[in-house]
Amino acid sequence: MNTTPPPVRILLCDDHAVVRAGLLALLDSAPGIEVVGEAGTGEETLALAAKVRPDVVLMDLQLGEGIDGVETTRRLTAAGPVPHVLVLTTYDTDADITRAIEAGATGYLLKAERPEELFAAIRAAAQGRTALSAPVAGRVMAQMRRPRPALTDRERDILAQLAQGLGNRSIAKALFISEATVKTHLGRIYDKLGVETRAGAVAVAKEQRLLP
Repeated sequence: MNTTPPPVRILLCDDHAVVRAGLLALLDSAPGIEVVGEAGTGEETLALAAKVRPDVVLMDLQLGEGIDGVETTRRLTAAGPVPHVLVLTTYDTDADITRAIEAGATGYLLKAERPEELFAAIRAAAQGRTALSAPVAGRVMAQMRRPRPALTDRERDILAQLAQGLGNRSIAKALFISEATVKTHLGRIYDKLGVETRAGAVAVAKEQRLLP
């Protein structure tokens, strides 16, 4: 009786053909792993995933034109638990890590990892287990330990409106307050988050999970 488990079916998503070729050659050498497709854009990945039904999608974050890796991950994982998405990228900022994990990524690996670490992460992801590069795990832990700014309920309301791209006048209208009040709250929000711009406030809020 053959007890060998079926291979983990992988779909590669990276906008660089040379990188995909290198990964394909590398994964071909790994026992128990089978590449069933490759794509250069998020849109191609979504279409191909629906056809080949991979166990794991190896996902880059920056994909050039079209939707990025985070949005592709969100759409892939929205319909169900499979496929699992394992991010493989060179970017390790807190914001990138947070966005990918919140989008539903099972793991987050850096391209500097050794092949053995990549193979192990793929197998872990196929089983739904979290796989993180050591530097990424350290950043995640640091984020969890970092005290969050104490925003008031009104400041959170304004921050949520800000994240939707609304201007001061629209925020004031939505919350039934004056524009002057909005500006006052924004100043306090900037001080608490340590930023100077609206975009900076939204980025930090997402990074520290201050938004609903």
